[in-house]
Amino acid sequence: MSTWTVGGLLGGLIGSLAAVMLTESIKQTLSVISGLDPIWLLLIPLFGVALAVLVLFGLGKGQPVQTVAPREVNAPGRWGSLLSWYSFPHDIARADLTGDVVNASGVEERFPWNLAPLRAIAILSTVGFGAPMGTESPAAHIGFATGTWLGSVNSALRPLVRPLAIGGGAASVSALMGIPLVGSFFMFELSGRRQIPLTPERGAAMLAGGLVGWGINVAFNLQLIRLVVPKVPPADLWNAMGATLFIGVVTGTITALTGEAIYWARGLRTKPAIRLLAGSLAMLLLAVAIARIATPAAAFGPGGAAIVWAENIETTPYHLLAVAILRAASTTAAVLAGGCGGVFVPFLAIGDLTGRVFATIFGISGDLAGAAGAAAGIAGGYRLPLTAVAMVLGVGGPETAQITCLGTVVIAAFSGLLAARLANQVSSTIRTIGRQKSRLGNGD
Repeated sequence: MSTWTVGGLLGGLIGSLAAVMLTESIKQTLSVISGLDPIWLLLIPLFGVALAVLVLFGLGKGQPVQTVAPREVNAPGRWGSLLSWYSFPHDIARADLTGDVVNASGVEERFPWNLAPLRAIAILSTVGFGAPMGTESPAAHIGFATGTWLGSVNSALRPLVRPLAIGGGAASVSALMGIPLVGSFFMFELSGRRQIPLTPERGAAMLAGGLVGWGINVAFNLQLIRLVVPKVPPADLWNAMGATLFIGVVTGTITALTGEAIYWARGLRTKPAIRLLAGSLAMLLLAVAIARIATPAAAFGPGGAAIVWAENIETTPYHLLAVAILRAASTTAAVLAGGCGGVFVPFLAIGDLTGRVFATIFGISGDLAGAAGAAAGIAGGYRLPLTAVAMVLGVGGPETAQITCLGTVVIAAFSGLLAARLANQVSSTIRTIGRQKSRLGNGD
């Protein structure tokens, strides 16, 4: 355990610094572009996604196919051939950042760290140019890749390659969020998707990485992701219970269905040019719709500007819900187009906006409704309930407000699971009917 702890600390330090540098670059780019005329806020994200696709599919080589099976990766040596730094394996979805972290869980030495520089360019062009995608998956990916690289190229550190990678991924997310256990639980829940058992050694690396990431955030006073802190507790128990139920069910359902749509869009086997054209057109139309309902800024970036709009403008619950649904569709469209980024922050925004729909109805403050909805979005859409719990406890606020948020996490997790299963069942039924009609048409 002491060896894995040291590996987690070292990987966390190096990995989080790399991820913070990339995220700061994204933040500065977003800041510059957000000051332009509104028309550019609608058009520049399209250019960013197109540039990402050009980088990943023009410069990058290989056949992209989504997979959940672990694979052997022939990473280059200290420098290796130039070709190996932009040649994607045939079984990798090149814009799917979380997928590689999940696939490499338990076999961290197989992570394709040599592709991280190319993906970093695609991440910067996608997220930095204002596409509706987030920074947490990019951070975890870069931190994980940095840790794997450190253990792969240095023979003395090769026995530590697994804790280096785990610590790098956990620290990067914690550095972004400013909450130590968020990164640790993020890595734990991702590895759980491959049913990797939690050993004391892996747990030590996750905790060490999360602690280092939080320390980096505090040391540099980072403000990379804006989290809404509930300041006013619910005044009435029954209203709090009603808000918990409705926010949890509605937010969990919307984000879970969005997650299913994103998974479908990411795994769609269509030519990159067709995906880019269809996804970009959908992004533009959705951004125009959001701009008409709210402001052009609300359609720009991962979702922080949309939350600011909701906090400062008197509007109706219908407008809030419309913007939440349109932003969910916009993130799906960005994935369809080939954008390279995360969905954690977009789910935070979608959940926040959806939660605020019920603030007036149940007589709770907007910040509490938004915080509860944001936590529900992570639990229901990203299917990371423990990470959502860590976020709620780390953000703080009055005790009754935290209990309300925790309640929405539980309800959203079950609602999201049910919605996803129903969506899969409907999709499976439609495919079966389609195959049957095809056989009948062929005279079988």
